[in-house]
Amino acid sequence: MSEDSPDSQGTQKACGCHHKATPRSQQMQDDLQKRLNRVIGQLNGVKTMIDDNRYCGDVLIQLSAAESAVHSISAILLQNHLETCVVEQIEQGNTQIIDEAMQLIKKFAR
Repeated sequence: MSEDSPDSQGTQKACGCHHKATPRSQQMQDDLQKRLNRVIGQLNGVKTMIDDNRYCGDVLIQLSAAESAVHSISAILLQNHLETCVVEQIEQGNTQIIDEAMQLIKKFAR
């Protein structure tokens, strides 16, 4: 199999990346893009604050808000992953996906 050919689940593997077998809804895509754009804006604001030599406490508060927003995006994606990708793989008999899901949950449970 070439590096860019579909695997046994029909997902593209290029550069070690996987593609979802079931696409996210347009509503979810739009929501995630909106949230990501907001975080990017927050981080650009933090960069400006640092460039302007703003008070450390103010910068830290903005970083905390950005971190919280990223965590929220992660939670949405994790739930979607469990409800779609993991369920689909279990239905196909791949119970090893549970180990992957547990590793992801551990990363985001901090």
